Amino acid sequence: MLWVDKHRPKNLDNLICHKEVGANLKSLVASGDCPHLLFYGPSGCGKKTLVLAMLREMFGPGVEKLKAETKEWKIERPEISTKIEVELTTLSSNYHVELNPSDAGTKDRYVVQELIKDMAKSRPLDMAGQKSFRVLLLNEVDQLSKEAQHSLRRTMEKYASACRLVMVCNSVSKVIEAVRSRCVTVRVPAPAEAEICDVLQYVSKKECITLPPEFAARIASSTDRNLRCALLSLEACKVQQYPFKSDQPIQLTDWEVYITEIASDIIAEQSPKRLYQVRGKFYELLINCIPPELILKKLLFELMKKIDSELKHEVCHWAAYYENRLQKGSKAIIHLEAFVAKFMSIYKQFIISLFG
Repeated sequence: MLWVDKHRPKNLDNLICHKEVGANLKSLVASGDCPHLLFYGPSGCGKKTLVLAMLREMFGPGVEKLKAETKEWKIERPEISTKIEVELTTLSSNYHVELNPSDAGTKDRYVVQELIKDMAKSRPLDMAGQKSFRVLLLNEVDQLSKEAQHSLRRTMEKYASACRLVMVCNSVSKVIEAVRSRCVTVRVPAPAEAEICDVLQYVSKKECITLPPEFAARIASSTDRNLRCALLSLEACKVQQYPFKSDQPIQLTDWEVYITEIASDIIAEQSPKRLYQVRGKFYELLINCIPPELILKKLLFELMKKIDSELKHEVCHWAAYYENRLQKGSKAIIHLEAFVAKFMSIYKQFIISLFG
């Protein structure tokens, strides 16, 4: 098991980061009821850890007895005289169900409707000391289509007595106001580098290894305040070399190394042939489930390290332009390739002007 999962705090009292948020959640649970909740914050900040710790506080250790299953829904559509089949993998306990409805693509709204209906039908018995509702944990709510979010709003109201929604997202601005207004929003900020160092030292003690403070600080500063990445980097560095040295290089993930190579390829040559090669590498990243927004962001950072300061403003402008198109479009590869083509054009014109 990866250290990031193995040493995840199970109780709100054991949190190293976000203790104030944990205390507020504990008070909310102690009040005897739980409204719909929307957790938001940057990737790797600890949203999922807080949610799981809150569920354990609410229902006890039974929420850790998980069962993974692939569920299939067959939804009848009388207006088009056909059935729509949707298949998704869920994680469930006796008290909650967790899934990522955006994995269903354009059919996500049917998943939202049918799953909440199923949960409402199988609500737990209202026994002494137990909650009379189940929790539906929805990941990446900001990736849901607008139709799915509107469906979510209606079903939230209809089945509120039998089902509570706990939603997790990176950007709350992509969640429609109608859904946000029906939830208590919980902001989870990225942990400070000092807090990340504390977590790294805690995990190191649990694994019985010695971590130099200077090396922990370098890991924390290299991961852009992403706690998940920091723990993965620590584990990778342990595999690479132990005992640790203060000047030991930080082990990057394979996809980060791959994007660094793509950036070098783009700078080395600007041609249709090179663009075609870069397109193939983008496909490999997307097939391995690297989010296109993350690919674009990392590629931009790598390119910015290699170009003249005179170009940086224009390159950032076009990166923002294609990121916006990426959010609105359905084929990520088209917009990633378009950004690279635009960058090649700008960079080649700049090189020609220097020697012209």
